[in-house]
Amino acid sequence: MTNAGVFVVQTVFGLYLMMVLIRFMLQLAKADFYNPLAQAIVKITQPFVGPLQKLIPRTGRFSLAAIILAFLVQLAVIIMVLLIVGIVLPSPIVLLIWSLIGVASQMLDLLFFAILATIILSWLAPQANHPGAYLLHQLTEPVMAPVRRILPNLGGLDFSPIVVFIVINLMDMLVIQSLAASFGMPRGLVLGL
Repeated sequence: MTNAGVFVVQTVFGLYLMMVLIRFMLQLAKADFYNPLAQAIVKITQPFVGPLQKLIPRTGRFSLAAIILAFLVQLAVIIMVLLIVGIVLPSPIVLLIWSLIGVASQMLDLLFFAILATIILSWLAPQANHPGAYLLHQLTEPVMAPVRRILPNLGGLDFSPIVVFIVINLMDMLVIQSLAASFGMPRGLVLGL
């Protein structure tokens, strides 16, 4: 029964966390918020991001409210999972660090799968005008473009996704996994870890 409870909590809150992180990534990428999918993400996340935006001032081109909400949602998920499993809650500092690790891991996972979806779309529908394809392009281009400028032109072949995948996996192995292990984060506490 505890596995079912953990599954429900991680799935429901994980989906919402994903929407909040996508909203934050859209802000970082300066994406078109008139895109119907971007508007849907804003409408889903606005009930909780909106009040935080009133409390937290904007910094530069984006609002920190979305990333703070993502951090709070991840913290709530960790606490609920620990309570369901019956593990004694660690100190608040450890919970905060675990939440930061979880949010960073989720952002890397989102970027990985967004790039993967962009690659698949480029094979199946290279000239797609769908709002989803456009949104994926806007999310991934700020990461892909600098790598594309560094790599030599190989006659129309784009190896930048491979380089970005390698960097994402190295960051996951060397930073995220190492931090999770050094702070004693239980496996399976955060989706993807």
